[in-house]
Amino acid sequence: MPSDNKRSGNRPSSSAAGTHPERANILPPSLNDRPVVRRTQTELIEPTQLHQRAAELLKQGYRLALVAAHHDTPEAANGAAIRVVYLFVVGPPDTRVELHLHLDPNAPALPTLAALSFPAGRFEREMRDLYGVVPLGHPLPRRLLRHPHWPRGWYPMRADAGPPPAFGDPETPYPFRPVEGPGTYEIPVGPVHAGLIEPGHFRFTVVGETILKLKARLWFTHKGTEKLFEGHAPARRVALAERISGDTAVGHALAYCLAVEDAAGVEVLPEAARMRAILLELERLHNHITDIGALCNDVGHAILHAHALRIRETLLRLNLDTTGHRLLRGGIILGGANIRRLPDPTRLEAIGDDIRELVALALSHTIIRDRFTGTAVLTRKQAFDLGTLGYVARASGLSDDARVSHPFSDLGDTLTVPTRTSGDVLARFLIRADEIDVSLGLITELIGGLNPGYITSWPPITSTRHATAGTGIVEGWRGTIAHRVELDGEGRLTRVKIVDPSFFNWPAIPVALKDTIVPDFPLTNKSFNLSYAGNDL
Repeated sequence: MPSDNKRSGNRPSSSAAGTHPERANILPPSLNDRPVVRRTQTELIEPTQLHQRAAELLKQGYRLALVAAHHDTPEAANGAAIRVVYLFVVGPPDTRVELHLHLDPNAPALPTLAALSFPAGRFEREMRDLYGVVPLGHPLPRRLLRHPHWPRGWYPMRADAGPPPAFGDPETPYPFRPVEGPGTYEIPVGPVHAGLIEPGHFRFTVVGETILKLKARLWFTHKGTEKLFEGHAPARRVALAERISGDTAVGHALAYCLAVEDAAGVEVLPEAARMRAILLELERLHNHITDIGALCNDVGHAILHAHALRIRETLLRLNLDTTGHRLLRGGIILGGANIRRLPDPTRLEAIGDDIRELVALALSHTIIRDRFTGTAVLTRKQAFDLGTLGYVARASGLSDDARVSHPFSDLGDTLTVPTRTSGDVLARFLIRADEIDVSLGLITELIGGLNPGYITSWPPITSTRHATAGTGIVEGWRGTIAHRVELDGEGRLTRVKIVDPSFFNWPAIPVALKDTIVPDFPLTNKSFNLSYAGNDL
């Protein structure tokens, strides 16, 4: 890392980083590095007020981004406060509202929001499993992530949890709905899968080849990831954030750093924010082309899959040139970014032409068209009601994108958000191709007038010496990622809440698969391509 390019502290600079001061601040007309404005409002409410206030925010167009429980005083269980934070967001302009509730530590409970928001009901079940917070009136109160062999009465995220008690045999089999009716049968798949894929169990209820119902059972590898952040200096946990979901190193590291910077009051320099945007789009490119190839492979076109892997390898080598790591690790740092070499526009143009040719070849095949079209449709209403994010939502006509709603860098008029309306496998294929074109255009614009280097505004010039909190929201390649962190007076992490878009999107697969034939399950599953690791924290 060249020391002459490093900047410490929160002092903005009049020149861009690097070794070419004559190129400083020469920005494309559409990228003016205007300050990004964000408004955050915190409200302390009583549990009895939660339902009404949440209903008001949802009616105003806010989205529930995360729900985080906290066990505030780690010294002892007696008298310790259980606190729950609901984060609602909307934009543009980027507006965030946090609802804070203090609960009885001896009998923590709050009214369920499941009737207002499907994601809220899942967050509540997660809280119950990890903190013992009871969602009163929940329509589906059974465990979500705690498998039956987990001991009763032990809540691992609480400060008074202590060492884990002995895990035992399941109390009862998981309550899958039994198969009934003439001609129906079950097909169990997993949890052990071929290759490197993480475990997940899928139980199909089928008549003939038609899927009547699918139940997905996840959380076989719950790792206690959020707990691993606690008690550490923020800079020591950037590498952990990069590894939350291995294919989303930039997205999760960036969301984490934005949250810490928000809590610490750190202002990131505009050129560093632009470097971050470049890295985010590079991550989108290599993941989307991988999925495009895999979808072709799932319908028997191995040659197109091979060409997609060839392009992916080109992009991974480009990543290596850019940050020194094929998955772009090390590019996002607290307070800034570290880019060793900027992508070559000519190289990007050639990659774009290569991808467009591959997509055109795929769409010219009648077999691909036939298998993709009308398969596993997720309607716009279903996508909205489930709270889906990213390309899953945009393939069903929903245009929300955190780069627009919650920008960390001004992208001007360069960014367009493509959408499709059919909600089928074809739409999820096409939306990836559309987003690749957008990403290539963004990277080409962002590198104009920018110099590589190591730029940081960390650590803060002054310490607050009191507890603070912050949120980071990023449009990762799968969809919107949200992190919320809390720091104590010494600047150490006391709580990190992580929400990968897969947490929102997993419930959409069973909905889309209804009335789809069993042979189309692998194709459908790949068209969603959700993360086990990002979900099973």
